[in-house]
Amino acid sequence: MNTTLRRTVLIVVLLNLAYFWVEFALALRTDSVSLFADGADFLEDASVNLLIFFALAWTATTRARVGMVLAGILLVPALALLWALWGKFTNPVPPEPFALSITGAGALVVYLFCAFLLARFRAHSGSLTRAAFLSARNDAMATLPSSAPGW
Repeated sequence: MNTTLRRTVLIVVLLNLAYFWVEFALALRTDSVSLFADGADFLEDASVNLLIFFALAWTATTRARVGMVLAGILLVPALALLWALWGKFTNPVPPEPFALSITGAGALVVYLFCAFLLARFRAHSGSLTRAAFLSARNDAMATLPSSAPGW
């Protein structure tokens, strides 16, 4: 079970990292603060899941310490958003809506797929795997309104 769980978490890491690059490139191309912030969230999710990947091989005490580090990593998207907002205030150009919508829909697919992969492990190996599942699920729920036309 632990090998399957670690492999699943590694897949989630790679998916989040790949979509970070998609959103980062499109954020630069479209000058979108929201894509930049969501890209930072994908990078944060990749980092958290990478720590979980390694922590699954560690003792319970070490995993508890990792949980404290994860709390600090969660601040990264907020700091990235503040930086992007500053850039938007100095250059207030609206992003292209079609690219923004398509990218949001892609983000939703990645978040849902990651949540689906992690769902069967949400009760295993303590709070770390539950946190990984809840993060992917909550990101999917938060992305849903922004990727739906007319919302």
